Amino acid sequence: MERRDILATLCGALLFGTTLGTSAQTAKSVRRIGILSDSRPPSAAEIHQVWAPARELGWIEGQNLIVETRYAGDTGELLTRYAEELVRLNVEIIVTVGTAATIAAKNATTQIPIVMYTAGDPVRSGIVASLRRPGENITGFSILGTELEVKQLELVRELLPNVQRVGVLAYRGNRYHEMTREEQKRAYHSVGVERIILEVSAAAELEKAFSEARRRRVQALIVPPEPLLYSTRMYIMRTAVALGLPTFVRGREFLEAGGLLSLGIQEEEQDRSLAYFVDKILRGAKPADLPIQQPTKFLLLINLKTSKALGLKIPVSLLQRADEVIQ
Repeated sequence: MERRDILATLCGALLFGTTLGTSAQTAKSVRRIGILSDSRPPSAAEIHQVWAPARELGWIEGQNLIVETRYAGDTGELLTRYAEELVRLNVEIIVTVGTAATIAAKNATTQIPIVMYTAGDPVRSGIVASLRRPGENITGFSILGTELEVKQLELVRELLPNVQRVGVLAYRGNRYHEMTREEQKRAYHSVGVERIILEVSAAAELEKAFSEARRRRVQALIVPPEPLLYSTRMYIMRTAVALGLPTFVRGREFLEAGGLLSLGIQEEEQDRSLAYFVDKILRGAKPADLPIQQPTKFLLLINLKTSKALGLKIPVSLLQRADEVIQ
């Protein structure tokens, strides 16, 4: 996921299946969890896919599960209020999508278990004490932030060996980006590339960000899997292609929207991790005793249609390493 907003609800409901598994039958008749996301609603198909592993474990909304959802859309300021609402509802778990949502939930409660569907480095962000022993009430799945962007930079250099200026779209409300800004800057500088941050806090600011990219003569664009950027991915990719900007993304959805190269995690691994933590905690496990999981494999996807539109030839070395090539 890279699909960091797909846990937000569509019309307030999750689309679970109808077969009750054995592991949940011994649980209390109806359980209640919350979902907190700084995103817009996803499609019904996306929701169905994310929660497939939970259905396999027997957690069925409308039978033994009630799901309270809160999504902030493009307004990150709502996260605090929504987190407090979920606490007042006394949900048994708060599932968070994104670093900002996780921090909002952490600030709202030290008692209710919090499961990260996705977050940047939770140790560096001050969310948990360590990955192996997170402590307190938080566990879940963590996407490697700094390391993954460095790997993306390596792909940029391989495809564009003469690149000098790389733009990075960044969500202004993500504290993790602020914390790693200097580290990333040094990593880019070490290979002779200038890292140009294009910050946005709402969809309306994307046009200004692209204007800044033109002004500073950005030659390639990295688009992280922020919920705001995910929900506006069609506009971002269409504009980038129109400006002749190769885009390096994380996740199939970004790539299918027009991204050039994607280096991301296996979405199924992320979804199964979510189901694992929710199931364990609803059956009595404590978050502090559940080590945080991280990706075990990264997928390289290439969009040849976009490369042709940009007039770029993908090196054979990249094509041979790709897990999938979209024609």
